[in-house]
Amino acid sequence: MGVTPRRNYLSQNRGILFSVDFQALLANLRRHATPGVILAALILGTVFTAVGAFALFWYLPPAASESPQAALTWIPGPTNTAQPPTATLIPTSTATATLLPLESGELGIGSFAQIVGTEGTGLNIRSAPGLSADIQFLGFDAEVFEVRDGPVEQDGYTWWYVVTPVDESRAGWAAAPFLEVVANP
Repeated sequence: MGVTPRRNYLSQNRGILFSVDFQALLANLRRHATPGVILAALILGTVFTAVGAFALFWYLPPAASESPQAALTWIPGPTNTAQPPTATLIPTSTATATLLPLESGELGIGSFAQIVGTEGTGLNIRSAPGLSADIQFLGFDAEVFEVRDGPVEQDGYTWWYVVTPVDESRAGWAAAPFLEVVANP
């Protein structure tokens, strides 16, 4: 019986039928598997296993061996301990400025005004009343401001200190001819 068994396999990639002679493969393996090659393979396997085990235990984080710390801190609640009495403030009367109510449509402190009549160029809002004062920013047509101070007469204009209701940093002096009273926004 000199016939060697062959097995046929179908390649998954190309659909080609090929055969493998396992007896020839084993004979080829026996020819190359000398005692020196087997000893070298065992030594290399042992060295790689030892290095892998050393690396595994060497690089373990120290927290894995320690007990975990609590993430929450318990704070005791209040007790019914009596509190010493505190001083009570006695209200005193102080003089306050009284503002007369504004006529309907009249510009004054506490009223709201919008910029008008600039033909789209905007109104220079200044750091102080007067045409020579520094320009803080440009107010646009229909932008609404709250009047906080004024009136001040300077350079032929009546000036009012206005503040944007949504941004306290946008504040300055505006000339009255370009302000029109509006209802509270």
